[in-house]
Amino acid sequence: MNIEEIQSELRNQKLDGWLFFDHHQRDALAYRVLGLIVPRTPTRRWYYLIPAQGEPAALVHNVEPGMLDSLPGKKARYSTWQEHISGLRKLLDGRRRIAMQYSPECAIPLVSMVDAGTVELVRGLGVEVLSSADLIQHFEARWSADALASHLEAGQKVDSIRRQAFEMIGARLRGGQQVSEYESQQFIRTAFEAARLVTDHGPIVGVNANAANPHYEPPAQGSAAIRQGDFVLIDMWAKLNRPGAVYYDITWTGVCGGQPTPEMQNIFAIVRDARDAAIDRVRKAVAGREEIRGFEVDDAARGYIREKGFGKYFVHRTGHSIGEDVHGTGANMDNLETHDERRLIPWTCFSIEPGIYLSGFGVRSEVNVFVGDHKARVTGEIQKELVAI
Repeated sequence: MNIEEIQSELRNQKLDGWLFFDHHQRDALAYRVLGLIVPRTPTRRWYYLIPAQGEPAALVHNVEPGMLDSLPGKKARYSTWQEHISGLRKLLDGRRRIAMQYSPECAIPLVSMVDAGTVELVRGLGVEVLSSADLIQHFEARWSADALASHLEAGQKVDSIRRQAFEMIGARLRGGQQVSEYESQQFIRTAFEAARLVTDHGPIVGVNANAANPHYEPPAQGSAAIRQGDFVLIDMWAKLNRPGAVYYDITWTGVCGGQPTPEMQNIFAIVRDARDAAIDRVRKAVAGREEIRGFEVDDAARGYIREKGFGKYFVHRTGHSIGEDVHGTGANMDNLETHDERRLIPWTCFSIEPGIYLSGFGVRSEVNVFVGDHKARVTGEIQKELVAI
């Protein structure tokens, strides 16, 4: 934790402070931002205020007085509920606008860590509670140079394994052998392990109608066989097996043997061009020093798909933040599931992955976009045509 940097950003955002609150280690964001390691699981509420200026301060319970001893600043104590309220009032004295892990209408669920009752309590003390979403993005979602290097290295490995997976499916079919979705998934997982990559779950290997399910994963028993003429979607994400590494997350599609149908070609082209419209929107904004927000990127991809008459078949956001978790804490490219007004800031990364999901097959095309200081770039290979499997 760098208190001076946090205070500088609080002043930039015209906030009087950032109030951290937790009980039973519910808010992992608080512990990560503060660099807090507690002696044991807190069973009583604690508060920690970083003001825009001045020394931080805390409020802890008399049963657990040492819970925040690793953090700088004075610690006041409480025991009774009356002392709890009066202690919190003193902690916030003179503050009018403070940030908490709160999101209006739960628009950003990853940031909505503080319960409604605590927000009501703080507001009842005459303090305006604002979302810490932009602060979380600033201190959680930005990558280091080492994180970027880990992403690029993982990307090279994942792209190679993706090629191998499609080649394996094609070779099995040409040789008259059977191959299933689950076997293909396990081929990828084995290749991840050999390449010293890790993932939290997945990957997705979906054939035909299963490719139209955005979060499909093949079951070990009863997964679909892949045959000549079938449409195949592979969505795979992984990171290097080392501390601080960040994910690389892609989706590619292809057709087994022969030529894809005109409908497959058309849907792929629309999704590809929607993806590229969103990439272009980001690139131009970053190069031109234009402020751009997550929902605007979603609008670029979704608007193109709507123009082509397939808007109702694009059922998820255009992209998500990427970090040490595959779904990170930065801005999402979203004006469907939520209206994400967070700015795209330097040294963050996110997916762009529009899709169209029909009854017989679905197409998604996913790349990762890294925003540098003055330039945005796709960090890996970009699919231009359906893979001929």
